[in-house]
Amino acid sequence: MGDKGSGARMLHTMIRVKDLDSSIDFYTRLLGMKLLSRTDYEGGKFTLAFVGYGDAGSNTVIELTHNWDQDDAYDLGNGFGHVAIGVPDIYGTCEQLAAEGVNLPRPPGPMMHGTTVIAFVDDPDGYKIELVETS
Repeated sequence: MGDKGSGARMLHTMIRVKDLDSSIDFYTRLLGMKLLSRTDYEGGKFTLAFVGYGDAGSNTVIELTHNWDQDDAYDLGNGFGHVAIGVPDIYGTCEQLAAEGVNLPRPPGPMMHGTTVIAFVDDPDGYKIELVETS
């Protein structure tokens, strides 16, 4: 499966979210992704929503899993790091996100020991999103 010619590719990353509408708003309106699908599973009492910058057939996307009975915030654990998203104007993007009340635990600037400009923002559940300037 790890061979270059195997045809394997990354499909999606799944994260559990407490407030699905807030998460969809964050990833679509604030980060510019599209809501690709949203399906309720009545029998399992959960909803799956897929968001991304392009269709899941040719792009890696994020699966937002909302368990209907989840009242408490999720424990994010210590193994998950972050999701990275490339943006052409990191300073402008962070300014817009801050104006929307998004937490920026690491404002934009060159990364330590390098020249790449990065920033970190928190999504509504506290997942770290790394923004990397791509221009």
